Amino acid sequence: MPPRPRPGREFVLTLSCPDRAGLVHAVTGFLVEHSGNILESQQFDDRLQDRFFMRVHFDVSDPETSLERMRAGFSSLAETYRIDWRLFDAAAPTRTLIMVSKYGHCLNDLLFRKSTGALNIEIPAIVSNHRDFEPLAQSQGIPFHHIPVTPQTKAEAETRLLELVERLEIDLVVLARYMQILSDDLCKQFEGRAINIHHSFLPSFKGARPYLQAHQRGVKLVGATAHYVTPDLDEGPIIEQDVVRVDHSHDPDQLVTTGRDVEARVLARAVQWHSESRILLNGHHTVVFR
Repeated sequence: MPPRPRPGREFVLTLSCPDRAGLVHAVTGFLVEHSGNILESQQFDDRLQDRFFMRVHFDVSDPETSLERMRAGFSSLAETYRIDWRLFDAAAPTRTLIMVSKYGHCLNDLLFRKSTGALNIEIPAIVSNHRDFEPLAQSQGIPFHHIPVTPQTKAEAETRLLELVERLEIDLVVLARYMQILSDDLCKQFEGRAINIHHSFLPSFKGARPYLQAHQRGVKLVGATAHYVTPDLDEGPIIEQDVVRVDHSHDPDQLVTTGRDVEARVLARAVQWHSESRILLNGHHTVVFR
């Protein structure tokens, strides 16, 4: 595992804008002016949309160079080139709220990866519509918030959730097998900062017991998709997908175990890439700088 970035000395700049000559020169020139040394640089030119994307991880040698000073300096450059951009301290952990219902494999995986340093995130809260994982949250020293949801209380529950996100200054919401559909309004407020995970089968099986349906149809691939949450259910911009081959020897329980493993891995990669600002939205697509 590579060393963690040095707080206050390493930064990440991400940007997207209409493509034009001189962009890279302008960005690198700005970094030179602020004593920046590029550690990693990736870029993508979407010729179909005529849009340019870039991610730069750099350090600075001048002790007088601060995040605020660089943000102020980059603003005029961004205006000239019509750049949508973010600039932040590479060492700052992403404040992440995890939501879960009654399946804990993704939650457990994220907690483990966070504890080992594989994910640079803080978890100020775990939210669930059930109490099954309250003891787990307590054992990790993470505040647990039980917010039950019924058709009659859905609006109130979402109000409580939104208040929690705002009060805790949450950067990212992770639906780690949270089995409630968020309202269109809440999805819009969480745009670009809420990630969901779900199984992927061909054919597609919806509703109850999808793995039993998959077994009955003799599927040969079990997979998972991580995507950003949008009002279109399970149709948000895709971040990551993976599959595992299965065969006739897998019974329904084995399919469930296999599916949970791939779900946890795919979700963890999506959370990691988001927390490292490796994902840029490109309309209904994503640009992922791995």
